[in-house]
Amino acid sequence: MYKCQTVFTVKVCVISVCLQVTVEGFIGGSVVLPCSSDKHDHKLQDIDVFWRHNGSKIVFDIIPHSNGPVTQDPEYKNRVESFPQEYMRGNFNIKLNNLQHTDAGQYICYITHSSEYLTVKLIINGSISTERGTEQEEIVPSLPLLLVCIILPVMLFVVVVIFIAVFWRKKHSISRAAGNGVSSATPEDVSPCAQFKPVKADNHDEAVGK
Repeated sequence: MYKCQTVFTVKVCVISVCLQVTVEGFIGGSVVLPCSSDKHDHKLQDIDVFWRHNGSKIVFDIIPHSNGPVTQDPEYKNRVESFPQEYMRGNFNIKLNNLQHTDAGQYICYITHSSEYLTVKLIINGSISTERGTEQEEIVPSLPLLLVCIILPVMLFVVVVIFIAVFWRKKHSISRAAGNGVSSATPEDVSPCAQFKPVKADNHDEAVGK
């Protein structure tokens, strides 16, 4: 019996390592560490689940049938949430809030009543604000190009419109000037010449008479 139990335990550990889950989070953010049992229809009085970090740190213990205080290391206090409504379905996920660099590492979820041993690797990246700033920096260089693509055609269109307007106005002014020149040849302008001829004719008649 003892040898059988030992072999079974080793087998579970090997399977759990093969099925290790990797989760990524950001400093100051939150992340859900998954842990689920292959068995269903769990009874609350049988549930004992222990979350450990890097083998020794007590992250959170799920013992719904106990009224005692939650056993937990100070660094995880008020930062861990569980989902009691999911216990009966075999889901023992926890949510770790306000992530820090020290939260990175390997987490172990040990389900005692079903002898299941699951591992989760947590990777902590830069802060959320830093990541957003990086994204903005990647976007900013493309803005000048976008503005050039928009403004340049608009400016070109405005220049063409102004050129057409000036050309049309100049042409219209020339046409008006030419029209005014033709219309200025009125009888008033011609009358001095018309008056001059009779005067010369009169003078000639007088000279002949003399």
